[in-house]
Amino acid sequence: MNPTLVNLMADLKEEETLAMVHELIQGETHPLDILDDARSAMEVVGKRFETGEYFIPDLIMAGEILKGISDIVKPLLEASQAGVKKGKVIIGTVAGDIHDIGKDIVTFMLDVNGYDVLDLGIDVPIPVFVEKAREFKPQVVGLSGFLTLAFDSMKKTVEALEQAGLRDSLKIMIGGGQMDEEVRKYARADAYGKDAVAAVNLCKQWIGV
Repeated sequence: MNPTLVNLMADLKEEETLAMVHELIQGETHPLDILDDARSAMEVVGKRFETGEYFIPDLIMAGEILKGISDIVKPLLEASQAGVKKGKVIIGTVAGDIHDIGKDIVTFMLDVNGYDVLDLGIDVPIPVFVEKAREFKPQVVGLSGFLTLAFDSMKKTVEALEQAGLRDSLKIMIGGGQMDEEVRKYARADAYGKDAVAAVNLCKQWIGV
């Protein structure tokens, strides 16, 4: 772990963060180590938001820095993976919820781990999950939510996928602020992932790569 990089990013110092990423790449630091530090920094940002130290614009800024790091690092990872996609994943923040920082980190981590990810965004209506699952034919659907009101949206989304006859061909994972194993049971999803690494591991387990 590189504490300097984590601190620069968590303090939202965009120029210094991206300059350091370039330096680390030139110094032959492995791209995945840089991504791991970015993930740690995003966790710090998330905590600062929860305690009221950071606000929505700060989250947006952190997301921009994460995207900047991704733009630098992803081509290097894709070159090493020879561009073969391991499987398809749909992810979205469920209806009624607009939190996206956790979802963005999961999308980012799945992407750099070689999965073809369709990010539906925030406040995704239930029919959109169904429609995109039909079109995109993913093996995994990720339902993200931060608020307690997301519990019912998750449950209804799973029910809609069942009614559409798509449930048997899908694995469904949930994650986000208030989510836990009890919510997973309530929503009748297949698994709860506490963070982006857990989400990647679930996809590896389910897709068999």
